[in-house]
Amino acid sequence: MKYFKNTSWLFAEKILRMVVGLFVGVWMARYLGPDKFGLLNYAQSFVGLFTAIATLGLDGIVVRELVKHPQKENELLGTTFYLKLMGAVLTLLILYIAIHFTSNDHYTNVMIFIIASATIFQSFNVIDMYFQSKVMSKFVVYANIISLFISSLVKITLILTDAPLIAFVWVILFDSFILTCGFIYFFLKHSTLKIQHLRFNKLTAVSLLKDSWLMALAGAAILIYMKIDQVMIKEMINSEAVGQYAAAVRISEAWYFIPMVMASSLFPAIVNAKEQSEELYYTRLQKLYDLMVWMAVAIAFPMTFLSDWMVNLLYGSQYNQAGSVLIIHIWSGLFVFLSVANDKWFYIENKSILLTKKVIIGAILNIILNIILIPLYGIKGAAIATIISYAISVLLSDLFFKSMNRLFWMKIKALLFLSSFQYFLKEKNEL
Repeated sequence: MKYFKNTSWLFAEKILRMVVGLFVGVWMARYLGPDKFGLLNYAQSFVGLFTAIATLGLDGIVVRELVKHPQKENELLGTTFYLKLMGAVLTLLILYIAIHFTSNDHYTNVMIFIIASATIFQSFNVIDMYFQSKVMSKFVVYANIISLFISSLVKITLILTDAPLIAFVWVILFDSFILTCGFIYFFLKHSTLKIQHLRFNKLTAVSLLKDSWLMALAGAAILIYMKIDQVMIKEMINSEAVGQYAAAVRISEAWYFIPMVMASSLFPAIVNAKEQSEELYYTRLQKLYDLMVWMAVAIAFPMTFLSDWMVNLLYGSQYNQAGSVLIIHIWSGLFVFLSVANDKWFYIENKSILLTKKVIIGAILNIILNIILIPLYGIKGAAIATIISYAISVLLSDLFFKSMNRLFWMKIKALLFLSSFQYFLKEKNEL
């Protein structure tokens, strides 16, 4: 019961973030226009390519260790904090080198470094990990909602006062600072630990990094998956094209919190099934695949016909290219939803190396396809590249790994709605 209450808090926060974020984000996009909005999204995407270095893939592993070894909380939290801080500094150094291989002007590079500075504050996410391990994520939700509220007010104020683009860049850094303040406040008020007792341990650091390097590699590949298209559009076309593409992607990806929350909610039932029998385990996994496909299609199908109307309603006529991108990109959600469900199998079966291989395949394919398709089809080419790379990484690559052949046919079954149809016939016959 405590677990589901915890999940409901997270679900409510995601819903609120989607609604408020979409409203304020659309208003901001209208105010900035495709060119400036595109430049802002490019800077965020460029930084996003390197944020896996700052996180070091530690989050899930540290939560697991906190649950298993509560007596080591001070050591685990302290060590993780300093590792993340070092990761943030390393990120800034690598970014400094990376910008010399771009066509950016000085103004764009300043934007990049302001946004990248927010990774310093992400070191305090160890507090989020602590609350997760205690099933007390409601305090994390409180901090996120406060940050969202203040950030939204600041952005609206900037729009109403005709602020320049750089002001919105500073807000991104300000968001991280406010969220950090919220984390620290709730930690001091509701934790039994004392900040002065947190300490760094070299052996613990080595142990954590040994466990996390694969997750860090997978995280880097996932970020390339999600961010490289906007970076490449800027380099191959211009920032206005990025703005048009980003407007479509924001609508398309606004739904991605749904599979994450649903999969997390159903995860305990799947784990319990694994302990009872293989048949029950795969039956429940099949139902999760079915649910993901149904939800993805329920979102993508109407959006296919309403894309132009939706974009025009939200962003206005200046984003007249975004509708054609949304028609294509919205269907990538089908594979994203399946991927989220599949991640639970990787976790249960302890197949992190296999997951990393699949994600890297997808990331490499995405880059190659963008190089080929963007010159041919413009920003629609980037959307096509996304769908193809997702389909190969999430679905077709299962055929190349023997342990995943069964999952391939389960996904095909879900995509063809066969299992749902068979369930319907079974229920009908029983009646």
